Amino acid sequence: MADKKIIAVTGATGAQAGGLARAILDDPSGEFALRAVTRDPGKDAERALADRGAEVVQADLDDQASLRSAFDGAYGAYCLTNFWEHFSGEKETAQGGNLARAAAAAGVQHAIWSTFEDTRKSIPLDDDRMPTLQEKYKVVHFDAKADANHFFTDAGVPTTFLLTSFYWENFIFFGLGPQRGKDGVLAVSYPMGDKKLPSIAVVDIGKCAYGIFKRGGELVGQTVGVAGEHPTGAEIAAALTRALGEEVRYNDVPPDVFRSFGFPGADDIGNMFQFKADFNDLYSGNRSVQFSRSLNPELQTLDQWMAANKDRIPLGGAG
Repeated sequence: MADKKIIAVTGATGAQAGGLARAILDDPSGEFALRAVTRDPGKDAERALADRGAEVVQADLDDQASLRSAFDGAYGAYCLTNFWEHFSGEKETAQGGNLARAAAAAGVQHAIWSTFEDTRKSIPLDDDRMPTLQEKYKVVHFDAKADANHFFTDAGVPTTFLLTSFYWENFIFFGLGPQRGKDGVLAVSYPMGDKKLPSIAVVDIGKCAYGIFKRGGELVGQTVGVAGEHPTGAEIAAALTRALGEEVRYNDVPPDVFRSFGFPGADDIGNMFQFKADFNDLYSGNRSVQFSRSLNPELQTLDQWMAANKDRIPLGGAG
């Protein structure tokens, strides 16, 4: 272990970063060792990583000094924030700045910053086709991450900017899977029309990130995007139908209707879907499946993911 390069992974027990943590641990003959950075090293998930040989250290995204200590001596850092813990754009950007400055102070040689497009470059704040949120964003969890990009470049951190995609796990955990209507038929509802939705198995984001680290400095300074497939809403419904053995319809709803659904963050998610639909060539063009497969030869298709996860998808709605 002593001669391996340490990769410090924030959010190492979460979704995408958990995939990277497992990819490092699943490659014991590789050149990297895992340092899991977490707020609570005593939890079961963190202890499970330690049992597999990971170094587990405590740090808080709101505490730059703790991040600096967590990154000390690391070759690489996977820098990730979780908007859905707090729903604050300003907090998201501030945490990105803390990560960047900590990586710089620790002398990290390769950071991956999990970020998104700045949607305001495509739809300015004064464009009333989409509501402005928290006074200065269109898609808060996109724009707030994009606002932190400059911290990494300003601090001179060798960084790859990673654009992720819609998680297929959102069908399980985020309430975006099939809902049973009053007619008893299952349906998914997105404001996407017939546009494509670049999307991916969350574990594959981590494996793609591992592929970026394995390429050394080749992708430093670049912005790269990953996706497993680019299905339409109708194609997602068809894949669900095949997996579940029951008809699942696709409902194309207007963005305003989706924003009114009332779950936490519905306005932001509605804006996100509208951005992806209205600027589909841009969004899809930033996320090459072929490139993603070059980083991660085990990249799953939607059907493969559905086959493995169909029993985990809750079928909500009216009975």
